Amino acid sequence: MTFLYIFIASLLISLCALVGVFTMSMKEKFLNKILLKLVALSSGALLGGAFIHLMPEGIEKFGNNEKFFFIILISLMVYLLIEKILHWRHCHAGGKCPIHSFGYMNLLGDGVHNFIDGLIIASSFMVSIPLGITTTIAIALHEIPQEVGDFGVLLYAGIEKKKALLLNFLVALTVVAGAITGWFLLSLIENITSFLLPVAAGGFIYIALSDMIPELRKEHNIKQFFVTFAFILLGILLMLATKMLGGE
Repeated sequence: MTFLYIFIASLLISLCALVGVFTMSMKEKFLNKILLKLVALSSGALLGGAFIHLMPEGIEKFGNNEKFFFIILISLMVYLLIEKILHWRHCHAGGKCPIHSFGYMNLLGDGVHNFIDGLIIASSFMVSIPLGITTTIAIALHEIPQEVGDFGVLLYAGIEKKKALLLNFLVALTVVAGAITGWFLLSLIENITSFLLPVAAGGFIYIALSDMIPELRKEHNIKQFFVTFAFILLGILLMLATKMLGGE
């Protein structure tokens, strides 16, 4: 039954790649305005998911707070290395940034990221169904603006729209591959979930603080900034609500 939850959740995350269909008909100015709100919402959800769900659950499972936080710290450093080695950076401005000049490099980095998302989904569901659902929601809220940005990157790289949509979806399926791999590993290796939870928390924190919050800081209009800030709080409140409803 747990495997079915993991498979369905990872498949739903993969389907987020098809959001590119809807972006085809949107005007760039309107799309950028919506994207900033989505980025704010997803950054709040990721931070809330890490601090409200993953970390408390992980501390309870791990039983050693010092080692738990040390693994989070190591995870942050590893994610930074991965980002620099793969030129892995998600763009939320429709792909108009120099580091995304090579569309296929973006696909490679996105594939690695999606695979890790799959591992996180599997590890969360193996702890509990409510935690798995909450983690899936947090990842989905992150995936939507990411996929819109990645779709823009591929178009900017000169890839035809239909091909870009197909490639984006195929790469998104690595979430399912990561989830299935994670399920097998978690079934075979005892207590590995305890180590994956701080790694997942570190990933959520890193993505939110290194990739998303800096985008929001670029907002110069003070009124618009407070609107986007409200979306960050909304993302955190959403994670808080899921914890309360889940009874964790």
